[in-house]
Amino acid sequence: MTSAPANLLAVRNLLLTYLNVDKKAVRADDLEPAEVGIVGDVNHRGGYHCGSDRVVKNDYSVVESSRDRSGLTLHASALDVGTFSVRSGGGTHNLRTFSAWMVAQCAANAADTRDIREIIYSPDGRTVRRWDRLGRRTSGDSSHQFHTHFSFFRDSTKAGRDQTPLFRRYLTAIGMIAVVKPEDDMEQTDKLIGNTGSKGRTVGDVLADLQNLRNWLISPANTTGLVNPPMANSPLQQMLAMLRAWPALVAQVNELSGKDFTDEEQIVSGVLAGLPPEKIAEAIPPQIARDVADELSRRLTA
Repeated sequence: MTSAPANLLAVRNLLLTYLNVDKKAVRADDLEPAEVGIVGDVNHRGGYHCGSDRVVKNDYSVVESSRDRSGLTLHASALDVGTFSVRSGGGTHNLRTFSAWMVAQCAANAADTRDIREIIYSPDGRTVRRWDRLGRRTSGDSSHQFHTHFSFFRDSTKAGRDQTPLFRRYLTAIGMIAVVKPEDDMEQTDKLIGNTGSKGRTVGDVLADLQNLRNWLISPANTTGLVNPPMANSPLQQMLAMLRAWPALVAQVNELSGKDFTDEEQIVSGVLAGLPPEKIAEAIPPQIARDVADELSRRLTA
C-alpha cells in the first residue's frame, strides 16, 4: 500500500522542528504535525500523494513525464504544508511568504529545486495558482487556499534523493537556522572538523598546545610553572635539550672551522723518526742527495 518515503519524511521532520514553535501546545500560528502530509487519505485516487496501488488510468502524476513513469513505486511523492506564522530575523514569515519564496526559487531553476514538478499555492488566501515545471497547468482547487502542495518527480523519490537542502535554505534565509561560521571566524570553543584522534578536541586545545610547545623550547630545563612539561629524562625532554643546545653547537663548529690544526714540522719529524737511514736516502732525489752530501762535508771539515 502507498507509503511515505524516507526523503520526504526528512523534509517533514525538518519543517516541524523549526516551524512548530511550541511543541507542547497547539497554537494557531504553529505548523502542526497534522498539517504536514505526504500520503493521501483513503479518498485519494490518483496524483502524487498516491503510490502505484492507487494511481488511476492516465494519471497525470505518471504519464506526463518519463521521470514519473520510470520512478513509479508504492511511495507517495508529494508534500502538503499547512498554515503557520513565525517571527524571525526582524520579520514575520508565514505560509504565503514561504510559498512565494519557494516558487521564486523554482522559477529561477535553483539546483536544489530540480526534483520539484509543481507547487500549488495561494499568494493571498483567495486565488490559487500553480507553478508547473512542465507548463501544463496554472491553477488548482480551493483547498490550496489553506495549504501549499509540492509534487516531486517520482524518480527522485524512488532514488531516495535528499530533498532537505531547499527547505533548509529557506529556514536559513529567514533566520530560523543559524548561518554556519566560516573557518576563519572560529571560536576557541569550536570543535575541530578533521579527525585528529582526540574526540572533542577544540581550537583552544590546539592553541594551548602550541603555546606549551613554545614554552618547552625556550625555557630552561626544570622550569616551574610550565603546563604539562615533558617528564625528566623522557625522549621528549632529551630531544628538547638537544634543540636548546643546537645554537651553541653550531657556534662552536663555526669557530673551529676557521682554525688550522696541521703542524707540518711535527708531522715530518714523526715520519722521519720512524724510517731507517737507507729508506730516507732512497727517498731523496739524486741532486738533493749530492747537495746534502756537499753541505755535510763542508760542515765536517770546517
